[in-house]
Amino acid sequence: MSFFSSRSLPGLRTALPAGIGLMLALSSTARADDSFTPAQRKEIVTIVRDALKTDPSILSDAITALRAGAEAQEQTRTRDALVAHRAALTTPAPTDAILGAPNARTTVIEFYDPRCPYCRKVLADLDRLVHDDPNVRIVEKVIPVLGPASVLTAQAIAASALQGGHDAYFRMQRAIMTDTTKPDTARIRLLAKQAGLDADRLVADMAGPAVAATLRANSELAEAIHLEGTPTFVFDARYVIPGAVDYDGLKAAVDKTRHN
Repeated sequence: MSFFSSRSLPGLRTALPAGIGLMLALSSTARADDSFTPAQRKEIVTIVRDALKTDPSILSDAITALRAGAEAQEQTRTRDALVAHRAALTTPAPTDAILGAPNARTTVIEFYDPRCPYCRKVLADLDRLVHDDPNVRIVEKVIPVLGPASVLTAQAIAASALQGGHDAYFRMQRAIMTDTTKPDTARIRLLAKQAGLDADRLVADMAGPAVAATLRANSELAEAIHLEGTPTFVFDARYVIPGAVDYDGLKAAVDKTRHN
């Protein structure tokens, strides 16, 4: 007698979305379940095929369920990572910088690449956020992810902090991130001079151990919390917003952080 009797079919058809999801999951991992005989597997395929012909929405429901499950798993993984790395996230490194009040009660950590157009676009919104809300601070963590030009500009921004702390950092950061010329060492020197920095020292510090350690630590932290692109914003090591977000989105996330 077949494992799937005629009396079992209605219940099986009701559970088809989950069954299809299971089949898709098994297919994606290229593993077979040895608890079913070849005949039973054939009958499963026949039942699923017939059901899909009758109601094609079953497949979309199964895919939706799989996606929802994957998203839930990713949210849990990210939440656990934020908890594990809370101290590193909320404690600025010497070559990071803080925009806003250093002791503000709400911390927004921004991972950004100086060459990222979306990171450049959000600069004005970050300035507005800390201007409007004295109880929020932005901890800037520069990470080069877009190639050699990103590495060069990230090194320059991190090195600027060694000359004049946050003020020098932001002068160099804004000079680089508002510049439309392709960066090279000569261009970095010019921008450093325009920002009031010692260009020779900056270039030397760019190749030094402090800058290398900061960029490595920032990149490792970004990987540890499963960051997938820039900009990414982390709110009090509790919530993550990947990608560009406008002023209203930033403000709403800050409010959510404070009230949850």
